Amino acid sequence: MTAYAIGHIRPETMNEDILRYIETIQATMDPFEGRFLVHGNPVEVLEGAFRSDLVIIAFPDIERARAWYASEAYQEILPLRTRHIEADILLVDGVPADYDAAQTAARIGEAAGLR
Repeated sequence: MTAYAIGHIRPETMNEDILRYIETIQATMDPFEGRFLVHGNPVEVLEGAFRSDLVIIAFPDIERARAWYASEAYQEILPLRTRHIEADILLVDGVPADYDAAQTAARIGEAAGLR
Protein backbone atom coordinates (compact mmCIF):
# COMPACT_ATOMS: atom_id res chain seq x y z
CA MET A 1 0.00 0.00 0.00
CA THR A 2 1.35 3.43 -0.89
CA ALA A 3 2.82 5.37 2.01
CA TYR A 4 3.55 9.06 2.22
CA ALA A 5 6.18 11.27 3.76
CA ILE A 6 4.53 14.59 4.52
CA GLY A 7 6.43 17.72 5.39
CA HIS A 8 4.81 20.75 6.95
CA ILE A 9 7.59 23.24 6.31
CA ARG A 10 7.81 26.73 7.82
CA PRO A 11 9.16 29.01 5.08
CA GLU A 12 12.62 30.46 5.48
CA THR A 13 14.90 32.60 3.43
CA MET A 14 16.66 30.58 0.76
CA ASN A 15 20.34 29.93 1.35
CA GLU A 16 23.06 27.66 -0.07
CA ASP A 17 22.37 24.79 2.40
CA ILE A 18 18.67 24.66 1.56
CA LEU A 19 19.38 24.89 -2.15
CA ARG A 20 21.86 22.00 -1.91
CA TYR A 21 19.30 19.95 0.06
CA ILE A 22 16.68 20.49 -2.64
CA GLU A 23 19.19 19.70 -5.38
CA THR A 24 20.21 16.38 -3.81
CA ILE A 25 17.09 14.98 -2.10
CA GLN A 26 15.77 13.18 -5.20
CA ALA A 27 18.93 11.06 -5.42
CA THR A 28 18.32 9.89 -1.82
CA MET A 29 14.73 8.90 -2.69
CA ASP A 30 15.44 7.04 -5.94
CA PRO A 31 16.68 3.76 -4.36
CA PHE A 32 13.41 3.60 -2.37
CA GLU A 33 11.17 4.50 -5.34
CA GLY A 34 10.13 7.78 -3.72
CA ARG A 35 8.59 10.50 -5.84
CA PHE A 36 7.31 13.96 -5.13
CA LEU A 37 3.56 14.47 -5.37
CA VAL A 38 3.62 17.99 -3.93
CA HIS A 39 6.73 20.14 -3.63
CA GLY A 40 6.61 23.89 -3.21
CA ASN A 41 3.26 24.38 -4.91
CA PRO A 42 1.07 27.17 -3.49
CA VAL A 43 -1.72 25.90 -1.23
CA GLU A 44 -5.27 27.17 -1.35
CA VAL A 45 -6.50 27.42 2.24
CA LEU A 46 -10.22 26.66 2.45
CA GLU A 47 -10.48 26.44 6.25
CA GLY A 48 -8.20 27.53 9.04
CA ALA A 49 -4.86 29.24 8.68
CA PHE A 50 -1.97 27.52 6.95
CA ARG A 51 1.10 29.69 6.52
CA SER A 52 3.54 26.99 5.57
CA ASP A 53 4.77 24.97 2.63
CA LEU A 54 3.62 21.42 2.06
CA VAL A 55 5.69 18.56 0.70
CA ILE A 56 4.24 15.12 -0.05
CA ILE A 57 6.43 12.24 -1.21
CA ALA A 58 4.95 8.86 -2.20
CA PHE A 59 6.70 5.53 -1.58
CA PRO A 60 5.49 2.07 -2.58
CA ASP A 61 5.08 1.13 1.11
CA ILE A 62 5.79 2.32 4.65
CA GLU A 63 8.91 0.15 4.94
CA ARG A 64 10.57 1.95 2.03
CA ALA A 65 9.50 5.33 3.39
CA ARG A 66 11.12 4.49 6.74
CA ALA A 67 14.20 3.07 5.06
CA TRP A 68 14.61 6.25 2.98
CA TYR A 69 14.38 8.53 6.01
CA ALA A 70 16.86 6.39 7.96
CA SER A 71 19.21 5.93 5.00
CA GLU A 72 22.79 7.13 5.22
CA ALA A 73 22.31 9.24 2.09
CA TYR A 74 19.30 11.12 3.47
CA GLN A 75 20.72 11.48 6.97
CA GLU A 76 23.83 13.02 5.40
CA ILE A 77 21.86 15.87 3.79
CA LEU A 78 19.20 16.27 6.50
CA PRO A 79 21.18 18.85 8.53
CA LEU A 80 21.21 21.11 5.47
CA ARG A 81 17.47 21.54 6.08
CA THR A 82 17.17 21.17 9.85
CA ARG A 83 19.75 23.88 10.57
CA HIS A 84 17.59 26.44 8.77
CA ILE A 85 13.97 25.29 8.52
CA GLU A 86 11.44 24.35 11.16
CA ALA A 87 9.28 21.44 10.03
CA ASP A 88 6.96 18.63 11.06
CA ILE A 89 7.74 15.47 9.10
CA LEU A 90 5.29 12.57 9.11
CA LEU A 91 5.12 9.09 7.60
CA VAL A 92 1.66 7.67 7.00
CA ASP A 93 0.13 4.74 5.16
CA GLY A 94 -2.39 5.55 2.49
CA VAL A 95 -5.72 3.79 2.13
CA PRO A 96 -6.45 0.98 -0.34
CA ALA A 97 -8.07 1.77 -3.69
CA ASP A 98 -11.40 0.33 -2.49
CA TYR A 99 -11.48 2.40 0.73
CA ASP A 100 -14.98 3.41 1.84
CA ALA A 101 -15.28 6.15 4.47
CA ALA A 102 -18.84 5.02 5.30
CA GLN A 103 -17.49 1.63 6.43
CA THR A 104 -14.96 3.40 8.64
CA ALA A 105 -17.74 5.55 10.11
CA ALA A 106 -19.78 2.42 10.85
CA ARG A 107 -16.85 0.80 12.72
CA ILE A 108 -16.19 3.99 14.68
CA GLY A 109 -19.88 4.35 15.52
CA GLU A 110 -20.09 0.74 16.74
CA ALA A 111 -16.94 1.05 18.83
CA ALA A 112 -18.23 4.28 20.43
CA GLY A 113 -21.65 2.76 21.09
CA LEU A 114 -23.35 5.24 18.78
CA ARG A 115 -24.76 2.62 16.40
